[in-house]
Parts: sequence; structure tokens; C-alpha cells
Amino acid sequence: MTSGPRLFSVLKQGSTLIASVHTALDDSQLERFRADLVDRIGRDRARGVIIDVAALDVLDSFATRMLRDIADMARLRGARTVIVGIQPDVAFVIVRLGMDTGSLVTALDLEEGLEYLATPAAPPAPRR
Repeated sequence: MTSGPRLFSVLKQGSTLIASVHTALDDSQLERFRADLVDRIGRDRARGVIIDVAALDVLDSFATRMLRDIADMARLRGARTVIVGIQPDVAFVIVRLGMDTGSLVTALDLEEGLEYLATPAAPPAPRR
């Protein structure tokens, strides 16, 4: 039995996980990606997560929501998330269609994503 091409990979660099999506994922694959990545955050005690989507030429509303969900879940597990590599055409479609990116943090590429995670996080706002 042979396995198919890898759809995504997750590498650990210090306290940062770098997840690269290699090809467009269907809804069930996106859900598996989310579950695997959130699990790895806890297992690897990650403080930062970079999701590289440079290989994608399409991000639909479901994929955009999954990225938001991953960032929210990572934050609740103590990690900051940055999405890198959004192609110009993809950014245009996301804006044009009014897709909700919520509080997603983005950077141009992996280098800028690492720089973002290297800066200290702002302290949380006091609870009232």
C-alpha cells in the first residue's frame, strides 16, 4: 500500500510550529489539519504557530474560517499564530468577497512571520 502525496507538514523550530499546506484541502482535510495542528501545539508546548499557505491559489470561506478557528484555538492554548504567503489574487478575492478574517495576523512570508513571533506579545487587557 502506497501513501499519497503529503497534503501538509508541520515542523518544529524551537518553540514555534511551522505548518505548510502543500495543496488545496477539501473540507474534511481542513478539519484534520486543524485537529492535528491544535494537538501538536499542546504536545510540543508551542508558543508560536506559522501557517504557510503560499502554495494555495484559492482560499474559500470555509478555509478562511478554519484558519481563524486554528488561530483562536492556538491562542486559547497559549500560542500566537501568523498566516504567511497569501498570494495577491487570493488576498484580492478575500477582500472582494468580504470574507471575515477576524483577528487573523498575516505576514508576507516565513521570514516576516518569524520576526512577528519574535516580538513580545502585548499583555492581555485587564478583565473587568
